[in-house]
Amino acid sequence: MGDIYDRFLPYLNCQGTDTKGLVVDAGCGSGRDAKFYLNQGFEVYAFDASPTLAKKATEYLGQNVDVTTFDSFKINKKAQGIWCCASLLHVPRSALPQAINNIERHLASGGALYVSFKYGTEERIHNGRSFTDMNEALLADLFDGFSNFELKERWISADNRPDRQDEKWLNAIFIKR
Repeated sequence: MGDIYDRFLPYLNCQGTDTKGLVVDAGCGSGRDAKFYLNQGFEVYAFDASPTLAKKATEYLGQNVDVTTFDSFKINKKAQGIWCCASLLHVPRSALPQAINNIERHLASGGALYVSFKYGTEERIHNGRSFTDMNEALLADLFDGFSNFELKERWISADNRPDRQDEKWLNAIFIKR
């Protein structure tokens, strides 16, 4: 994950402030990424839709992880960054605009959003889990409805897990105007 962290961190503009600000780990899973941002000195709010994963992440992080969804999470202050690593891909394509709308509402002006999707065009069920794949055109179509987001970087990466070298990921970083 180091390469992706290294791409995202410079967009978390906190220079000249006493605090590094708030990062939201949206769909945090086990809490791996939330832990990274905590260790970097950020305040972190993490959530996951799975009660089991939220419980594991709560134990791992030593702080509460909410059980909620992209379209319903609420925080009391604007986030400097929202991290959606391999998480929005579990939202049905038809529900993604509502999820992005809620993300936008909670992101500070100038804040950064990271998203990643399995590369492709399908909506599918795999091992009982739903997946919404994205390619460049689908991602552009999704964000065309959100004029406050400016695409800063977009790249394709390989899956680093040993049994999945053939899988590709579409990654993107947006800044909220």
